[in-house]
Amino acid sequence: MTDVSPRPEDTARPGGTGTRRAGEPLVRVEGLTVSFGTGSHRTQPVHGVSFTVPRGRIVAIVGESGSGKSVTARSLVGLAGDGADVAATTLRFDGLDLSRLRPSGWRALRGRRIGLVLQDALGSLDPLRRVGDEVAEPLREHRTVPPARRDAEVLRLLTACGVPEPAVRAGQYAHQLSGGLRQRALIASALAAGPDLLIADEPTTALDATVQRQVLELLRERASAGTGVLLISHDLGAVAEFADDIHVMHEGRFVEQGPAAHVLENPTHPYTKALVAAVPGGGGRTGPPTTGDARTVLRAERLSKRYRLSGRAVLTAVDDVSLTVRAGETLGIVGESGSGKTTVGRMLMGLVAPDQGRVEVDGVDWAALHGSARRAARRRIQMVYQHPLGSFDPRYTARQLLEEPLRAARAPREQRDDRVAMLLGHVGLSTEVLARRARDLSGGQRQRLAVARALASDPDVIICDEPVSALDAAVQAQVLDVLVEVQERLGVAYVFISHDLGVVRRLSHRVLVMKDGLLLESGSAEQIFEAPEHPYTEQLLRAVPRVRATRATAVHKRL
Repeated sequence: MTDVSPRPEDTARPGGTGTRRAGEPLVRVEGLTVSFGTGSHRTQPVHGVSFTVPRGRIVAIVGESGSGKSVTARSLVGLAGDGADVAATTLRFDGLDLSRLRPSGWRALRGRRIGLVLQDALGSLDPLRRVGDEVAEPLREHRTVPPARRDAEVLRLLTACGVPEPAVRAGQYAHQLSGGLRQRALIASALAAGPDLLIADEPTTALDATVQRQVLELLRERASAGTGVLLISHDLGAVAEFADDIHVMHEGRFVEQGPAAHVLENPTHPYTKALVAAVPGGGGRTGPPTTGDARTVLRAERLSKRYRLSGRAVLTAVDDVSLTVRAGETLGIVGESGSGKTTVGRMLMGLVAPDQGRVEVDGVDWAALHGSARRAARRRIQMVYQHPLGSFDPRYTARQLLEEPLRAARAPREQRDDRVAMLLGHVGLSTEVLARRARDLSGGQRQRLAVARALASDPDVIICDEPVSALDAAVQAQVLDVLVEVQERLGVAYVFISHDLGVVRRLSHRVLVMKDGLLLESGSAEQIFEAPEHPYTEQLLRAVPRVRATRATAVHKRL
């Protein structure tokens, strides 16, 4: 095995001895400050934070988007960002002064001594390499496994990270995998060389409850074996159950820190109390919102969809699924990654044609509609995606994004300003955002803009596909509140697709549970969550990490 410890010539100046002191934690950070820019354009996302990561412990940094937690973590691997000015009283890893490393020293550490898992798996994985080659790269680069054993080790790592059919997935490219499978492959790559420190930046955001638990259990196993784990997350449920210590970050500073149980069960800072209060959980919406004879706005009968894979293999994505959606109600669809829930949503939207079955929009079969009739029906059903940036024209301002569907519906020009203002009011946005482009808005603002855009055509139903899974708890709560308020005010129906059971419980009146393309169970939200009948539903509910803290009352400030 190659020695990958940084050599003396890799340090910027004499004095970087790299000697470990007795009892010294794996990571020690004191007074870390990170700045960007100069003069009046200078920003400082991290202000003098201090923490340690001992061997064998999971240390979590939690906070909202933009709080500085990711920049803090990336500073430990020299990846704080272009033009970053990183300063610290102490910045040490295993006795090594990180502030003195040259590029060759960082290359020796990354992957072999420090593993990094990022949230955006699609952007982190090489689109031109197969997944197996991606996982094998650190094994080959750092020579931790003999060449004859690499393929077997790749399959072992993929299996350990919850990747089904690892031999098949190893031969695929990143774009051929679901978001959850891509994230698991990325985690397998980060663990491949057996790093001493694993930095996991939102590693489970794209994962369903059962796989999320599997990955977090894997992190805990690595910690039990002596690996230090720095977990960056906005998921307080995951943090509460798996972290040993928590640092709560707000506007670049730690506002509260200590053992996980103490911080979450007895929060003292108002910001921590607000974060805990914003976590979905507890009771949800009870009973149907309408009478049983309310108008059915969307119906699907015996939908099936199959895809041909390489060779003669066939994947049945959806198998004989039926559902109805009534005016003014929310139908939740839950299931693991690959369960078929998103494919159902795309068939409901008419974006994918079913191989069998039919979809009716307000009593009319999608397949019977063509041309102007199909475009008119399209206005009755809209969609809100997980990542609104991907569905927005990046050249457009918020005003242009909202006016586009109004122009398509031939709304008179003199009425558009009033209509745009009304849409913003529905979702709690001020007119100040109209001149800004989507990339200049916060995550919560972008998602509320997506809801406003979906409402522009006065739809009967909106398909929401993982609309809050990428948002932190406080912003997530705000968007969910907006959806509830809009529904109560306008009577719009939702099909809410998510792997987050807490969110589904909070928003849904009825719930469908899917697995492997099959509809396993359906019923009222209360029945599904309080008295599930199918063993798989019980398994899903058991897998959900929970915050067992006394919930504080919080007012969610509109962002």
